[in-house]
Amino acid sequence: GSLVAAVLASSGRLDKEDLGTRIGRLSRRVEELKAGPGTGRGQGEQVCNMINKKYNEFLPSMQSAEDLVSKVDGLSSNIDLLKAGIENEVQRDLNVAVAEFTELKQQLERDTLVLSILKKLQEFDTAIKDYNSALLEKKYVAAAQQLEKARSSLKMLESRKGFELKILKALGTELTVQTQNMLYHLGEEWQKLAVWKLPPSKESSSLESVMHSELHLRTVPSKEEEIAGPPVASVLQAFAVLGELHTKLKIFGQLLLKYILKPLISYPSLQPFTEEQADVFVLRFKAEEPNLDHSSPMEVFYKIQLVFEVLYKYLLNVPLEQPAEDKKECGVTLAELLGDMIWEELSDCLIQNCLVNSIPTNSSKLEQYIEVIKSTEEFEKALKNMHFLKGDTTDLLEYARNVNSHFANKKCQDVVVAARNLMTSEIHNTVKITPDSCVALPRLPSPATEDHLKTEKASKLLHNDMVNLENEAKLSQYMFSLPTCRISSSVEKLMELAYQTLLEATASTDQCCIQLFYSVRNIFQLFYDVVPTYHKENLQKLPQLAAIHHNNCMYIAHHLLTLGHQFRYRLTNILCDGAATFVDLVPGFRRLGMECFLAQMRVQKGEILERLSSARNFSNMDDEENYCAANKAIRQVLHQLKRLGKVWQDVLPVNVYCKAMGTLLNTALSEIVTRIAALEDISAEDADRLYSLCRTMVEEGPQVFTPLPEDDKNKKYQEEVPVYVQKWMTFKELMIILQANLQEIVDQWADGKGPLAAEFSAAEVKSLIRALFQNTERRAAALAKIK
Repeated sequence: GSLVAAVLASSGRLDKEDLGTRIGRLSRRVEELKAGPGTGRGQGEQVCNMINKKYNEFLPSMQSAEDLVSKVDGLSSNIDLLKAGIENEVQRDLNVAVAEFTELKQQLERDTLVLSILKKLQEFDTAIKDYNSALLEKKYVAAAQQLEKARSSLKMLESRKGFELKILKALGTELTVQTQNMLYHLGEEWQKLAVWKLPPSKESSSLESVMHSELHLRTVPSKEEEIAGPPVASVLQAFAVLGELHTKLKIFGQLLLKYILKPLISYPSLQPFTEEQADVFVLRFKAEEPNLDHSSPMEVFYKIQLVFEVLYKYLLNVPLEQPAEDKKECGVTLAELLGDMIWEELSDCLIQNCLVNSIPTNSSKLEQYIEVIKSTEEFEKALKNMHFLKGDTTDLLEYARNVNSHFANKKCQDVVVAARNLMTSEIHNTVKITPDSCVALPRLPSPATEDHLKTEKASKLLHNDMVNLENEAKLSQYMFSLPTCRISSSVEKLMELAYQTLLEATASTDQCCIQLFYSVRNIFQLFYDVVPTYHKENLQKLPQLAAIHHNNCMYIAHHLLTLGHQFRYRLTNILCDGAATFVDLVPGFRRLGMECFLAQMRVQKGEILERLSSARNFSNMDDEENYCAANKAIRQVLHQLKRLGKVWQDVLPVNVYCKAMGTLLNTALSEIVTRIAALEDISAEDADRLYSLCRTMVEEGPQVFTPLPEDDKNKKYQEEVPVYVQKWMTFKELMIILQANLQEIVDQWADGKGPLAAEFSAAEVKSLIRALFQNTERRAAALAKIK
């Protein structure tokens, strides 16, 4: 067995000749061993015996291997014969069979395709026939379904590539014609079901034209449905099958919004009026006297709900598809489809034209808004019950519930709008402010708690027991009050608006409180930006308005110092930690008022200097023409100052008025002194005339100080002119020099200690002496004493 396996593993067959050769070689080796030397004879015999034994054992195995080899040779011959037979006969027959099978398969596919096309053509023909029959019987849903079957069959035929039949084009044309015919009939029925009577398109926006809008809905009694015509469901469901319902409902929804729903929201006097006739339900309008400019949300919701109830009852309570026999509940209704189309636009209109107007303007009315929220919930619930709204639609309700935010936004917007209107109003309409004046506000509640009050009382008792080290003299109650002046009435109203808004913030929610507080800050920042720009031209040209604007800014800055502190402990905790302040705005307002008034002062100074420039430097006054020019310049300056005095009278605070007029008068006097002191030659006649001009300024200059309307009260301020006019004494000393002799001038100088030395320098006095007096020994002596 092992030998056979070895033979088969090595070559598959055993060569008998090769085996015999090997046995022969082995036998010869055995004989050689037997014939060896005598010494190895015994050993050789043992080897021969062993070989013989092995040979005897090997011989049966060799014989069985030879038998196996012969069998293998026979099997190999049979395999070769079988292989030759397969290659020559079976393969040829197999190729022929495969070719025949492929041909039969292709033929079957062609026959199957032709059969399916013929079947679809038959289905198309049957559907068209059934459609015509159903259309004649006014079974519109069945007719529409048959059209859709025909369209499906035609699409299937057109999708078969390689079968582009000429008949398909004719079938497509026939299908289009029948579809349009069907839509025409449905359109006719739809126009009978919902009839609009509309005003002319050019007049559709007025209340009078809206009154002529009507909607007639056809109603068919159940017993007469078959006689009178198809019901609403049949027509609308047929539209749905044909894919035209969305277009029809969209047009209907836009008409409903434009001519019924939106007018009911916009016009409070408009009321829906329904009338049920024999086979028609009429929806029209009637007008009533409105109680308010805007309807309440409850009234608007009632009107809109009434319209939807009518539509749901007579038109839109129809499923998109006919319910199957095994399904009791229908799917999506036409009411839900219409609601999806118009709800977004309708809800926006309700919010913008109804709910916005119902937002309270006062926090005390916020509690009453619960009624609006409740009515909104009921309105949405009613629409959901009629399937006009889906379960997750809460646009109106979300807006109504977010009333605190809307109240804050509306209040802030109203505050800013009101403030801007005040800022752009006329400045010259003024009111008088006195130290006793205060903003008209209810008394703010004390922020102190009971514990705080107890602590304060204990602190007072402790202080009473201790030695009082404070000065018993108390400050006047008017020490920190704004001085009497005039401000714009609009600014007074602006400040009252700020106080009222902050008072409103104290009674509001935290978020609303923060918004209102920063709205107040915004109106002051708006004032800072708007007023100087909006009134720029008038503030530059009109001195009175510049003075009023100065007072306005100082008035606002005065209140801003304590405005935040007054409300600090009444506002939300977020603002109590130092955020509720307006003090940072105070420097800006003071600077704004001062810059405007100083700009006007520069303008007036420029005009004074321009007028004095026409005085011909006050030289050669003995010339009548020169004297007249100088006198005219003096008169013009005095006239300008008197006009300013009247314009600023009772407007500026007295101290500001006196400083302003004193500054301008000082400008005129300083210019006159400078020009006269610069003269190189002054004759006696020139000196007399210069003295006359200066006397005019001294006599009439104080008269421009008229800060108060009562003339008798102005004398006090006219006597205090030297306090406000820096060059007043200098001017009077100049007048003395113009009329004095040399000795009097020397006496006035008094070795640099007299009144003349206090106003003029030695060089200026010497220059005047040289101009007034001729060059004599007396003049030289006098000049020697001026040092």
